[in-house]
Amino acid sequence: MYRYIIYNIAASVCALMLMSGCRDEADIFLPDEIEVSTPVYNSIKGFYLLNEGNMGSNKATLDYYDCSTGVYTRNIYGMANPAVPKEMGDVGNDIAIYGERLYAVINCSNKVEVMDARSARRIGQINIANCRYIRFHEGYAYITSYAGPVTIKPDYEQRGFVAKVDTATLEIVDTCLVGFQPDELEIADGKIYVANSGGYMVPNYENTVSVIDLQSFSEVRRIPVAVNLHHLRADHRGRLWVSSRGDYYTIPSRLYSIDISKEQACADYGIADRSLYIDSIDVAVSNFCIDGDSLYICSNQWSYASMDWEITYGIVDVASRRLLTRNFITDGSDRKITMPYAVKVNPITKDIYLTDSGNYVTPGTLWCFGQDGAAKWHVRTGDIPAHIAFCGTIND
Repeated sequence: MYRYIIYNIAASVCALMLMSGCRDEADIFLPDEIEVSTPVYNSIKGFYLLNEGNMGSNKATLDYYDCSTGVYTRNIYGMANPAVPKEMGDVGNDIAIYGERLYAVINCSNKVEVMDARSARRIGQINIANCRYIRFHEGYAYITSYAGPVTIKPDYEQRGFVAKVDTATLEIVDTCLVGFQPDELEIADGKIYVANSGGYMVPNYENTVSVIDLQSFSEVRRIPVAVNLHHLRADHRGRLWVSSRGDYYTIPSRLYSIDISKEQACADYGIADRSLYIDSIDVAVSNFCIDGDSLYICSNQWSYASMDWEITYGIVDVASRRLLTRNFITDGSDRKITMPYAVKVNPITKDIYLTDSGNYVTPGTLWCFGQDGAAKWHVRTGDIPAHIAFCGTIND
């Protein structure tokens, strides 16, 4: 795949010369290759990394790491798509591969960029206001949207929604209203679960997970959890894991687990006791991922007690719902990391990829750690490296 991408990028150079009127010369990002590791051969061919870029800066960029060559390439989108005037756009918020296509959710540009997963060439876009996260199920993409403009307003009136998109036509075929400022979503047991944040409604944050029936595509209930919800993932044991950002002052960030079957039973019988199906773990969460029975956390939380950032690199055992460690980095490399931002685990090699956003305005860093927690390599990325999508299959 890597060679295919680079071949297409190289072929685009000639086209770029003919289309110089599309962008100012200063705005053209050239691809930058660097060998960072020895080749690794398995069904995970590599991954795309979406760099968010600062809001308002129009600097979302796309990088690619090729496992079979050990080469990391920065800024591949601009060269693969020389005719796109503003490149990827403003704030890359999520990325995923479905079938042969790569989808990048570009929040403040109000669109989802759709590309060929092999070449990163643009196929089209889906126009969705203030879009946030994307998931797929049986030929449809489901995308959360804040719906309204970016503004802080305690009495914000515009509820968010989930858009249902036909992946064959890239047309929106339906929408479902949920709570205010919905963030990540997950699909499990015939339902879509949506983490409502209410992030624009300071200090009146939302505190619920919306439950959407897939067949009717309608919201059937909401589960009260905690304020300002963000990330939401399902494990293989029938639980949802959802992170709360807290209110940044008196309510700390926390991790919660929801037993789906028990919650459904309580809903059926009108039982309001949340302790029967919700557990909490005393750990701050900025981002997390799940690999088997291990839930990996990275967090950067400001403490008004110490007047400093409290950093965590945690692992939670999803079977016992226990925090096993607050630092999975074992070789001291954490002292070189400024601001951990995202974490992702290779499902085959078990390598841990951790991004460092640094000062949020200059290029960040991608770190690769082995399963033992020792650093293997690191490389410079674009601004605010945040979202990873693996290419290939998880089965060897």
